Amino acid sequence: MPSPYRAIFAAPGTKGFSAAGFIGRMPISMVGVGILTMISEITGRYGLASALTGALALSAAAVGPQISKLVDRHGQRRVLRPATLFAVASVAGLLIAAANGWPDWTLYVFSVLAGCVPSVGSMVRARWTAIYRDTPSLHTAYSFESVVDEVCFIFGPIVAISLSTTWFPEAGPLVAAACLLVGVWWLTAQRATEPEPHPHDGHGERTSALRSPGLQVLVATFVATGAIFGSIDVATLAFADERGHKPLASVILAVWALGSCLAGIVFGLLRLKGTAERRWVLGVCAMAVSMIPLLLAGNLPFLAVALFVSGLAIAPTMITTMALIEAHVPRAKLTEGMTWISTGLAVGVAVGSSVAGLVIDAAGAKSGYVVAISAGATAAAVAFAGYRRLTRPAQGEEPATDGDGDSRTERAGRSGGEAGRVA
Repeated sequence: MPSPYRAIFAAPGTKGFSAAGFIGRMPISMVGVGILTMISEITGRYGLASALTGALALSAAAVGPQISKLVDRHGQRRVLRPATLFAVASVAGLLIAAANGWPDWTLYVFSVLAGCVPSVGSMVRARWTAIYRDTPSLHTAYSFESVVDEVCFIFGPIVAISLSTTWFPEAGPLVAAACLLVGVWWLTAQRATEPEPHPHDGHGERTSALRSPGLQVLVATFVATGAIFGSIDVATLAFADERGHKPLASVILAVWALGSCLAGIVFGLLRLKGTAERRWVLGVCAMAVSMIPLLLAGNLPFLAVALFVSGLAIAPTMITTMALIEAHVPRAKLTEGMTWISTGLAVGVAVGSSVAGLVIDAAGAKSGYVVAISAGATAAAVAFAGYRRLTRPAQGEEPATDGDGDSRTERAGRSGGEAGRVA
């Protein structure tokens, strides 16, 4: 492992919570594609499958920030364990309903209830922030976590689709629920690295982190970005199915995540110049442009190459996003702020997967990539429109400067360039 990545694990407890976070995050790439595969295997209806995935994502989008707000006030252990138990029980209900052919409305009910899933990635990043705040190591830690996300997306779909297509349809979501339960329990058992809660922030407990203009821009952009992800998941599954190789969809999606993973590793080692805001806009635009070649795919190998190239823009953009959140959101609301990004993605995934499912049912698998291209163009447009909000000084609930007078936004912009100096 390169020295900057090795250095961040010198702090006590970092290896433990990182490993627990990896297990707890596997469901982010398994549940959605697992439900898609399960329902399509049982009923053959991609419209229903994508609609259920969308219902789950919308529910998670609504509930996730509220869970994280409670975590900021009361701590991770007190909030995450009961929320996880409720989510796992709801997933179990969904599997039972699907396996026994219950009415469609029961599937929607359980999908909505299963949205009570905590944002494990935000919980882990909050621990890194508590340890390395205001240091170059935080950029490296964020880069590492983005790589972990992508590793989850490499193996998660493979596991979920393979289990549901070769074992039994409900196997993918079942294993995902088990990973969530084990990961959250292990993470919350590690009290030494748990960030200190802020039960009284002194500015009204009802105040939301989303009041930050900068965070509003990031979340709005990531709604469109989530639509890219959701539509590509559905379109790729259907594309492989049309060509008689449905299980290979997991491999194709893993290649997409591999491109992002490799880019994230390299990005964490670079000494970058310029502002984080400018890098973020360029990253969003790169994601949008990289969607265009997908329409040219006529076979699975070409599609795999096109997705690999498009994946190169994902992790660097996500890493820069986390640096901007840390710059624009008050410390007492950091977990909530990070979760709002996941919420934006979840809403986008719901919209993208639902629209793509309907389009695919009507016009074929390849048409699903038109949804991804449209979402990419929307993300770029929103990023350009909101650029000035990101460059304004952060209006937080605490001083926007550190001890040497540097603004938090300027500090975030330098973090990428300083990462390579870590021993």
